[in-house]
Amino acid sequence: MRPTAARQGTLRELNLGLVLREVLDAAGGHRPPPSRADVAAATGLARATVSALVDRLVAGGLLAELEPTPTMRAGRPAVPLAPAGGTLVALGAEVNVDYLAARTLDLTGDVIAETVVPGDHRGSDPAAVLRVLGEVADDVLARSTADAARRVVGTALALPGLVARDAGTLLLAPNLGWREVDVADLLAGSSQAFAAHRPHLANEADLAALAEARAQRPDGPDSFVYVSGEIGIGAALVLDGRVFGGRHGWAGELGHTLVADGRQLEQVAGQDAMLRAAGLDRQAGVAPLADALRHGEPAAHAAVTAAAAALGAALANVVNTVDVPDVVLGGTYARLAEHLAAPVADALRTHVLAAPWAPPTVRVARAGEIPALTGAALAVLDRVVADPADWLPA
Repeated sequence: MRPTAARQGTLRELNLGLVLREVLDAAGGHRPPPSRADVAAATGLARATVSALVDRLVAGGLLAELEPTPTMRAGRPAVPLAPAGGTLVALGAEVNVDYLAARTLDLTGDVIAETVVPGDHRGSDPAAVLRVLGEVADDVLARSTADAARRVVGTALALPGLVARDAGTLLLAPNLGWREVDVADLLAGSSQAFAAHRPHLANEADLAALAEARAQRPDGPDSFVYVSGEIGIGAALVLDGRVFGGRHGWAGELGHTLVADGRQLEQVAGQDAMLRAAGLDRQAGVAPLADALRHGEPAAHAAVTAAAAALGAALANVVNTVDVPDVVLGGTYARLAEHLAAPVADALRTHVLAAPWAPPTVRVARAGEIPALTGAALAVLDRVVADPADWLPA
């Protein structure tokens, strides 16, 4: 398709997103709230243009004006700008092997409401599981919109497997036992929330990595390998703050990497594998393993040390391939980081070719509990920020 010149209206819409993103980035990066003059200086737009755009964003409930701050210059005090809270609401949901969950965020990143329902979904019936998820999402969204001033901007769903890009189909989730499931249509048939707002589907680790990329600002790395250990092992590559999904969006299936004995990594270093090696019941989750480690039980330490060695070797292969030496441990690995991080770092230093010149680092995730929920909601809000005109008065 031949490129066409941008219309004046298109430029205004692009500039609206540019101004909104500048204010949100300042808040997310823990910088002082910018004034109109600060936004103009940062974006290169004329002050009058920025002022008009800010007025529209404030009127539409996307930005808020804070109390004026005095300046050393003559004239009116500067008016700092911040994301508006409690106006736009995005729903993030997740199907995991061990739970179903939903969470809503506003533009400030504050959680409006959330629900987590534990359950064992190995080998489950997709229609039955998604019906329950729809009920959870409807309840969370109803609580989030009890204030009529809040508007729902969309939904997204994190899934532990391969998702068809630009479609509503989960291609494969081995630990659920699901294959080629039309998730979006099933949800629309059982949930008012997902019927009104068709969900964006994405891989759980990718969405968790998106949340982690925001949480690492301003002092963390812009590029890193995120690895999340649950029943399976998911990973994602973040480059300059953006998740790199590969040609089809399927990158990051680290858990299915083959290790030396021909088994897959998650069969050696996943949560179930560590619990089994430690002689613990997998149904109890990771808490008993953490307790056993605190009490110095030899079987627990041996299980985690072996898992860390395998995980570190697999991550070294990733670092050698993509040249991103910073690793962030999420999920179960974050909870066990006190015992896991050092042996993973040792394996990276041993196996990464460039380690003497670019020493690998191992960090613990900052994005909080169930980060894929936050990432899912952020993915929805990012689409609003990219094109805010649809959410503003005409």
